[in-house]
Amino acid sequence: MPALIRSRLTDWTTVLPVIAVLVLTATWGRRLPGPLIVVVAALLAGAVLAAVHHAEVVAHKVGEPLGSLVLAVAVTVIEVGLIVTLMISGGDKTQALARDTVFAAVMITCNGILGLSLLLGALRRRVAVFNPEGTGGALATVATLATLSMVVPTFTSRPGPQFSPAQLAFAAVASLALYGLFVMVQTGRHRDYFLPVTQEGSIIPEDADGDGHADPPSTRTALASLALLVVALVAVVGDAKTISPAIEAGVEAANLPQAFVGVVIALLVLLPETLAAARAARRDRVQISLNLALGSAMASIGLTIPAIALASIWLEGPLLLGLGGTQMTLLALTAVTGVLTVVPGRATVLQGGVHLVLLAAFVFLAASP
Repeated sequence: MPALIRSRLTDWTTVLPVIAVLVLTATWGRRLPGPLIVVVAALLAGAVLAAVHHAEVVAHKVGEPLGSLVLAVAVTVIEVGLIVTLMISGGDKTQALARDTVFAAVMITCNGILGLSLLLGALRRRVAVFNPEGTGGALATVATLATLSMVVPTFTSRPGPQFSPAQLAFAAVASLALYGLFVMVQTGRHRDYFLPVTQEGSIIPEDADGDGHADPPSTRTALASLALLVVALVAVVGDAKTISPAIEAGVEAANLPQAFVGVVIALLVLLPETLAAARAARRDRVQISLNLALGSAMASIGLTIPAIALASIWLEGPLLLGLGGTQMTLLALTAVTGVLTVVPGRATVLQGGVHLVLLAAFVFLAASP
């Protein structure tokens, strides 16, 4: 037993997140030289891989579909904290930060993670199979949250793309209510809709984990992984924030819009979910991948808008939430394409490629508006 404990304590998935957080504490708020930026970036990558490992351990313990919520909610809670902190301390230049970050997260999850998952699943089995009832409900919730929170503000009577205080309060309550209702449906009444299915459409038994482990981890191991998951995610988001000045300098040197910084940071923060979804798709668990993708998009909106509504009490200046014409077009195209992808419950490499092209279009237009 002592040897086993020592092995766990020296395992890279335990050591790297702790080192990353210690380095984060030592470098927070400082402008870093080039070599140290490289070190922080390497630790960030290690923390991403560790987060994926620990999320999978916890997910294997609690089972699906609850396991898919673990990483999505954990990442989003820390991301929301980062957004609110930056908005409180950033002044006028952060008025659109919440909108840009949430929209980037929606496009990355609903096109990037979803498209990659379908592509990997289809390459493995020629056709990626999933449950259209659960995935369709998740997509409908994401589309509703995104429209209420980021499209409607553009068309209110207020000057600029923003809500009035009463409208913002309604959007916050509606976002929380929809997200809470979805979680209740996913984990309770209709949980079967969110479980992996076979090529014939039947539900895969929960004990057929397919990840090479005969039995779920012990409660002690799962709790340790949960704690390390939080540590790893703090390191991922914190280190992304630490190297953001270097990213900003690179963006400025490349003559890119300032909003593109949010896209780069969103890509870094969502790396754990991307890797976890890709690994699930390679194990022929496409439904788990789609749960991660759409659950992350939903949590990003459903938790961010209420948090921003509370933070607006202390924020100075207008809070810009409404999207522009190009962004709304991309959002509408994503929703329509998502519906056509989800309804059959089966997808080929074509659908995966279409969603990845939509992500590429978003990134390109963010860089060249």
